[in-house]
Amino acid sequence: MNVISTQMSSSIENGSWIRRMFEAGIQLKQQYGDDAVCDFSLGNPDMAPPPAVGKALRAFAEHVDEPFSLGYMPNAGFGWAREKLAAHVSKEQGVELAANDVILTCGAAGALNVIFKAVLEPGDEVLSVTPYFVEYGSYVDNHRGVFKKVPTLPDTFGLDLAAIEAALTPKTRAMIINSPHNPTGTVYTREELEGLVSLLAKASERNGRPLYLIADEPYRFLAFDGVDVPSLLPMYPYAILASSFSKNLSLAGERLGYIALSPLFAERGQLMAGLTLANRILGFVNPPVVGQHLMAGALGSQVDVGVYARRRDLMAGILADAGYDFQLPKGAFYFFPKAPGGDDVAFVNKLLEQRILAVPGSGFGGPGHFRLAFCVEDEVIARSAEGFKRALA
Repeated sequence: MNVISTQMSSSIENGSWIRRMFEAGIQLKQQYGDDAVCDFSLGNPDMAPPPAVGKALRAFAEHVDEPFSLGYMPNAGFGWAREKLAAHVSKEQGVELAANDVILTCGAAGALNVIFKAVLEPGDEVLSVTPYFVEYGSYVDNHRGVFKKVPTLPDTFGLDLAAIEAALTPKTRAMIINSPHNPTGTVYTREELEGLVSLLAKASERNGRPLYLIADEPYRFLAFDGVDVPSLLPMYPYAILASSFSKNLSLAGERLGYIALSPLFAERGQLMAGLTLANRILGFVNPPVVGQHLMAGALGSQVDVGVYARRRDLMAGILADAGYDFQLPKGAFYFFPKAPGGDDVAFVNKLLEQRILAVPGSGFGGPGHFRLAFCVEDEVIARSAEGFKRALA
């Protein structure tokens, strides 16, 4: 009996490695106790939101008994919230944005689905580089697009512009990039991005329609050692920014994200109308009320990035001491070491025997590596040292 669709059955069968390892971690913790397990599987920020978030929540709570305080609002979000967001993103991205250039969404995941709903025709191709965030393919498939993967440069995970150029076709409608990058920690340079923009501009002209460049940027705030994270909005008229407050304000469960359009795009009003309608008809209806109040009160605040920098250095020392081959992340809170022996699934199972939870790189389109999320307490990282050594031995 076919209880669910064939496509959904296949999706469950090939389900996210991140969730599988997260669930395996729950079982291990139940069996051995929380203190016996080192869980690096899920990018769930463990740091408390900055004080401004609590202050904004308390201020909102004082007025929650007023009529419509938790009611519907325009599908793009409250006007006052969009004005505040536009001013903030303008400063961050180095462009001048108005309230009508931004829309609030249900997380960055909601933002990406809204974008694909608004711009894709059936069979349109969306490019991304490997490795990539695991849900991109599902988001594209949701809207009858074709997800097309392009390799990165070996070892550095930098953009392979020649490979990207070769992958462009008349059906290419969009490309999505993530910098700082999950899972590799790579930050693309201005030179790389300018080269990419040049390729996409030529393809747009050749194809007779915009080839959108979607910048997925929830980790923009988290770059180490003074590394610059260039903005795409001033570089390319068809750039679309998708982001959220899940990481920088530790609001992952509140599901508040946004989309911003380049002011260089003359027809962005038409695109914004499509995004706004998509926000409604996809079932999101509007972004969270409480989240918009938290955002408005906390813009300009963020968690202490120094904590993540310390954790990065601590984990780098442990991996180097044990003998792993890895690239020091320039941003985000992930390591993506090479899997000893080359079989990432087999090695992740070896780590599991040491009660260390990692995610195989195969789940990100990056076989031969494994991902470690270091958004955990220092003590968890420190006590993983012997387990990493035993797994390698």
